[in-house]
Amino acid sequence: MDHGPAPSNRPRLTADEQPPPGPPAPRTLSPVARRAAISAVAGTLAAGGLAAEILSRPDTLRNRVLASARTGDPTGTTVAARARVAQQPSLATDGEDRDSSFVAGKGSKATGQTGRPTEYAGYAAAAKAGRASPGLLAGKSGPLTDAQARRHLLNRATFGPRPSDVQALERLGIDKWLAAQLSPTAKDAAGDRVWRAVPLAGADAATVRRSIDEYSWEAMFHTGIATLGRQVFGSRQLFEVVVDVFANHLHVATPSDRGWDVAPQYAVSVIRRHAFGRYSDMLQAAMRHPAMLRFLDNDASTRDSVNENLGRELLELHTVGVSSGYTEKDVRASAYVLSGRGATKDGVFEYDADKHRTGRVKVLDWSAANGSGKGGLAVGDRYLDYLAKHPATAKTIARKLVVRFVDDSPPAGLVNRLAQIYLRNNTAILPMLTALFRSSEFWDSLGSKTKRPLEDVVSSARALDLPFGPATPKGLEAVYWELNNLGHAPLAWPSPNGYPDVAPAWASAGQMLERWSMHRAMTYGWWEGMKQAKLPAALQPRKGDTYREWFDRLGVQLLGQLPNARQRSALATFVGAKLTSRVDRGRMEWQAGHVVALVLDSPQFLAR
Repeated sequence: MDHGPAPSNRPRLTADEQPPPGPPAPRTLSPVARRAAISAVAGTLAAGGLAAEILSRPDTLRNRVLASARTGDPTGTTVAARARVAQQPSLATDGEDRDSSFVAGKGSKATGQTGRPTEYAGYAAAAKAGRASPGLLAGKSGPLTDAQARRHLLNRATFGPRPSDVQALERLGIDKWLAAQLSPTAKDAAGDRVWRAVPLAGADAATVRRSIDEYSWEAMFHTGIATLGRQVFGSRQLFEVVVDVFANHLHVATPSDRGWDVAPQYAVSVIRRHAFGRYSDMLQAAMRHPAMLRFLDNDASTRDSVNENLGRELLELHTVGVSSGYTEKDVRASAYVLSGRGATKDGVFEYDADKHRTGRVKVLDWSAANGSGKGGLAVGDRYLDYLAKHPATAKTIARKLVVRFVDDSPPAGLVNRLAQIYLRNNTAILPMLTALFRSSEFWDSLGSKTKRPLEDVVSSARALDLPFGPATPKGLEAVYWELNNLGHAPLAWPSPNGYPDVAPAWASAGQMLERWSMHRAMTYGWWEGMKQAKLPAALQPRKGDTYREWFDRLGVQLLGQLPNARQRSALATFVGAKLTSRVDRGRMEWQAGHVVALVLDSPQFLAR
């Protein structure tokens, strides 16, 4: 049996960790027929054409998912291959941010692509919002069924559901499940266990310095690997998703040249500590953390030579955004206010009054006398508080959350409502999340988001219910490097703007093929510590099953819906058997993993 492309070379793995050889491919199917079956079950005529189509056009995926939700057809109608969308961002034509530049000109459901606002509403409970959703995106077919609503919630509020997540949501119901996930005091024993198993994950500067050689990146890699581990194994999934949002918003590249001793702890003390708290507190913590100050060169800023990097990104990325109307003069003043903030050689925050640029400063409608170096730190704190509570910042944060949980083209009405909630609640994040999940826009967004590489790989591991064990840290390390090859290792985006969170940014047929390869890596356990002894029983054929019965159960287990006749036929062609035939369990002992991987290749699994 062909295991698909072997993993590419990556640092820190030895030869004995390469995927083991598998059994021979089934002899009943020619290579051409096998490829045709793979294309059919994944819903494409040509891997390159539709892979780019699905990733670059969320509406294509949305239409397929909605069609299957109504008719049981998980593939929809095959569309013609189209030219790939350029992967480099254009200038933001709508004056918002980098992500909006990717989707500019593609239209937004917020206005129905006609300029006429669509009526949406907020509800007192998430379950009620789901039942009352107008179903506009589903072709006016009415609200989601209970099963569709539960799967939609799991796809958005987790990195991909494990079987235990599906069971918990069915047992608790939508509102109680969300309440547990939104609890700021919830525990995560599974996530804590994997974090502790990676020695330097989130370590403070002193621990890093006494544990590794100077300038080694090991602790930064450990933090990225442990972050991946929490996403794969953690039970506090909604928290992990929100952590990912803000890790990309107040982004410090981990690894980065000057973060070797301070970046690991930034992920804990700034992002994780405040993800369910107040954004104003998170911003203040970031602007006093050596990792951020080094990453954007503020530690090199002096009163006579002020570095503008942090002052500029604070306005452009972290708070009010480019559409707020700030000027280059405001950028310089912003940098003046932050001057003097830096770090000691031991990686501890320090404020040096002698490096602070004094003199009256004005940014937008905020101003301060800024008369002394000694008082400069307090002036900076007041400035940060002003920015955190600015209406434009409220829209920035609201937009980030709506893009993550609802749509690449965020509905303006929902953004505005969440921004007002942010301001009324003193920048608290949890009230915004609560309102988001109680909005009809959220429940009406089935199929409007696609998984990025990280979510695709993590959700595959969770769908396969991979267990944690002694070798898991080593397995996570291997998966981390594969994600690095895909351009999406946790925390590792090199620029200050964080990973893009819209589908066109990840439009690549080659990347899609690599993801398909990763599905096979997961199902066949290429890496010790990230595999099962055998496929979970729920994914294996049962005694007496016909192939149709088995394929249907795979669809429900992995996609939350039944496959249609076309996909069943494609799977049957792949295994070389009739749908009505009894499963040859001896033969499927080796080939079942390929069948499972083909289901993971489908557009429905790609839906976030």
